[in-house]
Amino acid sequence: MTDQTDRSAFAAQAQALLKQMTLEEKLAQIVGFWDKGDGEAVAPLQGEFAEANTFAGATKNGLGHVTRVYGTRPIDPVERAAWLWNEQRRVVRETRLGIPMLVHEECLTGLSAWKAATFPTPLSWGASFDPDLVEEMAGLIGKSMRQLGIHQGLSPVLDVVRDPRWGRTEECISEDPYQVATTATAYVKGLQAEGVHATLKHFVGYSASQSGRNFGPVHAGPREIADVLLPPFEMAVIEGGVRSVMHAYTEIDGVPVAANPEYLTDLLREQWGFDGTVVADYFGVAFLEKLHNIAADLTEAAKLALEAGLDIELPTGDAYLAPLAKGVREGVIDEALVDRAVLRALEQKAELGLLGNTFEDEPPAEIDLDSPAHRDVARRLAEESVVLLSNDGVLPLRNPAKISVIGPNADRLSAMFGCYSFVNHVLSLHDGYDTGIDVPTMREGLVREFENAEFATARGCNIDDQDRSGFDEAVATAAGSDVTVLVLGDQAGLFGRGTVGEGCDRDSLELPGVQRELAEAVLATGKPVVIVLLTGRPYVVGWALERAAAVVQSFFPGEEGASAVAGVLSGRVNPSGRLPVSLPRSTGAQPYTYLHPSLGGDNSVTNLSSKPDREFGFGLSYTTFEHSTLSVHAEDTSSPLVLTVRVTNTGERDGDEVVQLYARDLVGSLTRPVAQLIGYARVSLAAGASTELTFTVPPSRLSFTNRAMNRVVEPGDFEFWTGTCAVPAQEPAKVNLSGDVHKVELHDPRITEVSATA
Repeated sequence: MTDQTDRSAFAAQAQALLKQMTLEEKLAQIVGFWDKGDGEAVAPLQGEFAEANTFAGATKNGLGHVTRVYGTRPIDPVERAAWLWNEQRRVVRETRLGIPMLVHEECLTGLSAWKAATFPTPLSWGASFDPDLVEEMAGLIGKSMRQLGIHQGLSPVLDVVRDPRWGRTEECISEDPYQVATTATAYVKGLQAEGVHATLKHFVGYSASQSGRNFGPVHAGPREIADVLLPPFEMAVIEGGVRSVMHAYTEIDGVPVAANPEYLTDLLREQWGFDGTVVADYFGVAFLEKLHNIAADLTEAAKLALEAGLDIELPTGDAYLAPLAKGVREGVIDEALVDRAVLRALEQKAELGLLGNTFEDEPPAEIDLDSPAHRDVARRLAEESVVLLSNDGVLPLRNPAKISVIGPNADRLSAMFGCYSFVNHVLSLHDGYDTGIDVPTMREGLVREFENAEFATARGCNIDDQDRSGFDEAVATAAGSDVTVLVLGDQAGLFGRGTVGEGCDRDSLELPGVQRELAEAVLATGKPVVIVLLTGRPYVVGWALERAAAVVQSFFPGEEGASAVAGVLSGRVNPSGRLPVSLPRSTGAQPYTYLHPSLGGDNSVTNLSSKPDREFGFGLSYTTFEHSTLSVHAEDTSSPLVLTVRVTNTGERDGDEVVQLYARDLVGSLTRPVAQLIGYARVSLAAGASTELTFTVPPSRLSFTNRAMNRVVEPGDFEFWTGTCAVPAQEPAKVNLSGDVHKVELHDPRITEVSATA
């Protein structure tokens, strides 16, 4: 852990270098360079921006960041590492000040590099309710990155799901801010423990865009921002000690975040005490001119961003090089703003051990980016995240002789991965390369799982078109089998190249294309049908829950995903995933979140139901669990609550229960949610075993932002319950909190601690 003495030393190093710098050398330290090469875009409007320099030209005065060395095209990691070490040595030797470059890379579901392990997507992290395992995963990712000379990862995503029509829903963790906060903070700790700086994305409001449209304006009020959208970032800064933050592309109430000092400086730095770097989302500074139209030119865009507190322009220096230099020389931009950003950039390099590093060591001669340890964590996380949505008793399958595997995702490797996986983000744009990692398709996973069964396969239809020509073959295949596994869902992609992912928003939450029609045709055979959904968002599948023998949901489960889902179908894995997002009843019910006040749900003043088909936190198991009556010890608004519940596995199988603790403030000075997650724990219990869980809940978990915009806990009546979803399964415990209105301070405890005793 970096202490204050270290930070003082880093600041002194940075100050000493700054005093020696010309303006050009300063600007070089607050931009990146990206050798994008040819091919389709992997960043918004990428084709609008062309590098003015060769790499050698871009580094003549030094360079702040080198962008996506491994994750732009398929290239052997060992060969690329050798290139990178040589370039670092060249920059150290040939530039006047000899400052090495900081290398950043994408790492949301694993390092974005050819042959690197690819883990489940963040919605699966949420479905696992297992931050400890996410931290373990992030540690493995960070170790791989550090071995390859990468210093900063552009992850995790802390956007709270507000409208699943938004394409980037699959990059998010949950619709609950506390679950997002605890899981993302665990990722930050895991990555940074290996010496790689995490970057929080996207600060703030991105997921609350109008109609779920990418880049859409955000109309959230200050209280929704304070109580729902900001808490994950606050926890990752205060508890996680994150070292970098990336601004959101969006505007909030007319002000683009990239030009908003209230968020980037006043809140982030002055209130929260963040002392790392704020980086631009790719081309975000130039977008102030080109998309937001609040700057007349790139010079003005640079000024607005610097004034707001945006330190480093990524991926390139479109605004922070020549346009910014012009503004400084003409007296339009105060050079002190440049100095402030440069100091932060240099201090980060000092913290990472870059200042003074001559790269005399040798790059890795061999490296295993998909080791048994990677595979083990990928497997465990995939298994823990599979959600059983319905089951009429057909699961687990009991030695079926003939299994048909049907559907557009039945035999597609890319169906296992999200948008920011290397497979879908980069490799899909390049012909002639294999994945570099072992990734069974769903069909292959089932064949491995059911060794004695006979298999037949039919695609039936594509992901997202109107071609029904494969229906007859699919129906005939299903009719000749004992059971059909119908694999439906999404293709993750970028900017319209998929059904989900960045720039792949939807105006309907019906399954894409003619997948529902295919399902209804297969269901009409009368044979048992198990529907497996491999998706990046929740879809409207109430019809399937009613008619299919079972429905299994997996949110892009990664390289071990097929084995995990097949294990659930065979019974080798007892399903324990829980929904991190509500399963919608209809597209028209969106946007919806379980975290709503009374009038946001079903009531007598409207004829339309918003009740989801499956609640947040829902998930079935092959065993059963019983929760005893909740015991609550409460004193007053300023004291922690202690809540105790005994959980018993009352079934005949070992299994994991995700115990969720909810609260409801019955009368508030402002409207309050009908349910709010305030703690959770994953527990493993043998058949017949039980454990007593004690939740110690700090006052902050019951707080909200009042009319004066202070975070407070009010006295009065509260209800508490535990369960496996947001709806109480038994009568909640009712408690009166006495005392005065309690103001919650920034460094007050914010995490509910959970302990277990036999």
